[in-house]
Amino acid sequence: MTELAETYACVPSTERGRGILTSGHPKTNKILYTNNRSILILNLDNPLDVSVYGEHGYQATVARYSPNGEWIASADVSGTVRIWGAYNDHVLKKEFKVLTGRIDDLQWSPDGLRIVASGDGKGKSLVRAFMWDSGTNVGEFDGHSRRVLSCAFKPTRPFRIVTCGEDFLVNFYEGPPFKFKSSHRDHSNFVNCIRYSPDGSKFISVSSDKKGILFDGKTGEKIGELSSEDGHKGSIYAVSWSPDSKQVLTVSADKSAKVWEICDDGSGKLTKTLTSSDSGGVDDMLVGCLWQNDHLVTVSLGGTVSIFSAGDLDKIPLQISGHMKNVTSLSVLKNVPKTILSSSYDGLIVKWIQGIGYSSKLRRKENSQIKCFAAAEEEIITSGFDNKIWRVRFLGDQCGDADSIDIGNQPQDISLAHLCSELALVAIDSGVVMLRGTKVVSTMNLGFAVRASAIAPDGSEAIIGGQDGKLHIYSVTGDTLTEEAVLEKHRGAVSVIRYSPDVSMFASGDLNREAVVWDRVSREVKLKNMLYHTARINCLAWSPDSSMVATGSLDTCVIIYEIDKPASSRMTIKGAHLGGVYGLAFTDDHSVVSSGEDACVRVWKFGMERDQSPMISSLVGFHVCYTKINVDSLTDQKDKLELNEWISSECRTDQLLIFSFMDQGYIQISRV
Repeated sequence: MTELAETYACVPSTERGRGILTSGHPKTNKILYTNNRSILILNLDNPLDVSVYGEHGYQATVARYSPNGEWIASADVSGTVRIWGAYNDHVLKKEFKVLTGRIDDLQWSPDGLRIVASGDGKGKSLVRAFMWDSGTNVGEFDGHSRRVLSCAFKPTRPFRIVTCGEDFLVNFYEGPPFKFKSSHRDHSNFVNCIRYSPDGSKFISVSSDKKGILFDGKTGEKIGELSSEDGHKGSIYAVSWSPDSKQVLTVSADKSAKVWEICDDGSGKLTKTLTSSDSGGVDDMLVGCLWQNDHLVTVSLGGTVSIFSAGDLDKIPLQISGHMKNVTSLSVLKNVPKTILSSSYDGLIVKWIQGIGYSSKLRRKENSQIKCFAAAEEEIITSGFDNKIWRVRFLGDQCGDADSIDIGNQPQDISLAHLCSELALVAIDSGVVMLRGTKVVSTMNLGFAVRASAIAPDGSEAIIGGQDGKLHIYSVTGDTLTEEAVLEKHRGAVSVIRYSPDVSMFASGDLNREAVVWDRVSREVKLKNMLYHTARINCLAWSPDSSMVATGSLDTCVIIYEIDKPASSRMTIKGAHLGGVYGLAFTDDHSVVSSGEDACVRVWKFGMERDQSPMISSLVGFHVCYTKINVDSLTDQKDKLELNEWISSECRTDQLLIFSFMDQGYIQISRV
């Protein structure tokens, strides 16, 4: 059986010129944010404690906990709001089509009975408040003419709703049922965020005009502003109140976060300016923030989440980062097996450490997009969409000098000869290119469309997979390839080829969902009938001891096969990654790491049966009509427990099991 051991979360999706709205649990230190179609629940106390909800059909935009923390309401760009359980399997409770366009913000009423949502739409349908259990409208919201970027519910009675948007307005509504009461045009640019204080006495709006304005929570009248002397120098994208309603946190495009003390007269005085060093580019612009109990959370345009301590603002913040886009490749360093490198097509390479999580971003001098990726102990090789191969020196937590090689064709795959580190094989549309260091030593037109390649660790052999499904085996002599054999088994274009670590076998996968394990010496099929995916195979990996092979597919599943057992005794990880699995690697003989379109990286643990208990091993993944067990040989207490657990699980199926006692201490178990 497999279990999820660790999740390295993706970062929030961001957009330049727009703020993002994060939210927190009312009692714990868990926060919510969105990435593509996923809603992520991240525990600030333990960043490896991550849960992902991926049932939205469109890109998710915002998510909020209910006041009791039991439910989560999330919205997407189609105008749909889904209400689902915050724990366990995240069971869907309700789904409503709220607006005709994108929803930018939503809030629960303090009694947990109503939800207000704002965003874009046709006509006057820019804001809507409804009962969460029936979807019934609870008011009319006039007064806005353009997209409404944020909304807030007064957390105490009498209830009020405030909204703000691209028409520079802050509108105030009384209810329920809610109706327009007043409007304020004190801002001169987009009003990006509006929030009520926890005690309901005030609310604050922040804008791209660099101003923050405070209003009376009950009447909606303006009472003050944040000080302009120490104010932000760029657009203010988000604001969040402290739990005691005496301070606010703001973030801006000027790359700073500021903590303000709110005086009784409604003015705001600067308490502290928070900065965190990073790349120094536009990615350091801050677009989101949250004051969650004793944590001050800021989010940068590049997705980096910085966590400050409210009790000690001078303390260096904890920074968590990761990928924002599809993670297409993974590599585990052989000399440090717990170190994982992952790359996404937007050009980002992230270093992870198993058991710890995020370690660092590897910044290259040439930050181009990445299509193909391979890594050795001291070198990273990448290719983008510009016909260039980059060989980058890897120096622990950073990248060193980089050399580029223009191969004149679009790379399809890259393979390194790990025992001859300078030798690399690059697959191109009609052949292969062989590199030694930074020199192209040969370019060969093979006469067929190439889709995948692999080179033996010692550089003596290469395998080329074609669009026609054939595997062409070549011997490598000097800088030339000589065809030795052609293997035909696949019925679709070959998508991936990998040698086993002991180099006695190799495995291949195709676009027709089939994988095959081959014996390298005899070139015969070693493991067949690996046809359990329902879509194309994107990636493949071997365990360090060469006893298992794992495949990842567009069908979101990872399947692990044992070489010395039939393919039917596979272990399947269903729904490993929303949108498909694109990267796979083993960190040890019982751990596999995967990545996918959801921009997350996950580590899976699986336990194998012990050699001294073959009778128990034969039961796991039971696919025959009967088996026999020598009860007298079950001397170990663990063996007996495993047998009892297996019998209990099998008895819960709809098949009848018959236990027959036989001679010499054997039991025969039959299925009917």
